[in-house]
Amino acid sequence: MNAGSAVLPLNGAKTRTQAGALALILFSLGHFFVDLYSGSLGVMQPFLIQRFQLTLTQAGLLGGLLVFSSSVTQPLYGYLSDRFRSRYFSALGPAVAGAFILGASLAPSYYWATVSMLIGGIGVSAFHPQASSWAALGMKRDRAKWMSVFISAGTLGIAVAPALFKEVITRAGFEQIVWAVIPGLLVTVLLVAFVREPAEAAVAPSRGFDWPALRSVQRPLSILYFGVFFRSAIQVTYSHFLVLYLSRERGYSIHAAAYTLTLYLTAGALGGFVGGYLSDIVGARRLIILSFALSVPFMAVFFLTNSPIGVISLVLGGLILLFTIPVNVVVAQQLVPSQAATVSALLMGFAWGAAGMIFIPATGWLADHTSLRTALSALLIFPLLGWALARHLPEDLGR
Repeated sequence: MNAGSAVLPLNGAKTRTQAGALALILFSLGHFFVDLYSGSLGVMQPFLIQRFQLTLTQAGLLGGLLVFSSSVTQPLYGYLSDRFRSRYFSALGPAVAGAFILGASLAPSYYWATVSMLIGGIGVSAFHPQASSWAALGMKRDRAKWMSVFISAGTLGIAVAPALFKEVITRAGFEQIVWAVIPGLLVTVLLVAFVREPAEAAVAPSRGFDWPALRSVQRPLSILYFGVFFRSAIQVTYSHFLVLYLSRERGYSIHAAAYTLTLYLTAGALGGFVGGYLSDIVGARRLIILSFALSVPFMAVFFLTNSPIGVISLVLGGLILLFTIPVNVVVAQQLVPSQAATVSALLMGFAWGAAGMIFIPATGWLADHTSLRTALSALLIFPLLGWALARHLPEDLGR
């Protein structure tokens, strides 16, 4: 082999690496804005209630529709993405999510606000399966680490949404919130222009679920799913009720409570990023077990003391609890590579949405009959259940 022929493969490998890095950056940006827009409803809700004179039941329906259309439907879009492999599933997500979720601020009636929220949720739902399947596929090494970048970008978007949209509304007015769609539109343009299906994913389109492949790993995949479900019971419910709990039962101002929630969610985003690195060191199975076990004591301290130490403990508990977000997704994709988008949707969207649809109203019901402190602290049983379940994962998981 002469020197010239050796250069071509090297240049080709370099080009593929650069394309993989660009895709990771753009998908991570898309994930940030998609989840940022989906996290805007909590701030928008009081204004929508005032504008349309809504009951709390009607306001809750808006949130339920968004959870359903943005999370529970993700396996459907995972299936469609695995079958048709069009990049528009993910590329259009940021623009659709931003335009329609924020566009509810301009809706002429409650009916059109619900329609707008439903369509915006579809943008969120369509983005996640394909983007999570393709984001780190071009990276040859340490895929869990690179997946943590993608996933943490979305968690960070959710984290900063309360504080960011509160400032936008305060400074510009509620109807002007729709202009925050502009960055999402730009990211959609970049995704359409520069992202293509990774070569590693270029296989014959699937005409259905790969049932034999799914059945062969149903035990570890089920354990991973319920682990995510238990973790999401904490994360999604705390995201919904923490501001209310701090302001009602601990005497925080709304401003202080909102920024405490942002701090807690930001720690979760950092936890996902750190977890991707730790997985390469301690192994996926051990990290999942440790995450469940170590998060509980820290979060329990938060309910035992009304002091800065309690808030610090809550933040640390949230950080540790979310160590396993990228790990679960990468391992599931490795278990069923032929259905990567579908299993990603199952673990990222469906588990999150199902937990929210069950535990948000259940926690509210329990709080009505006891207190928010009792209802929220009772949820700490779920990381313990996750710990017990994760111990049955295979020793070689993720290797």
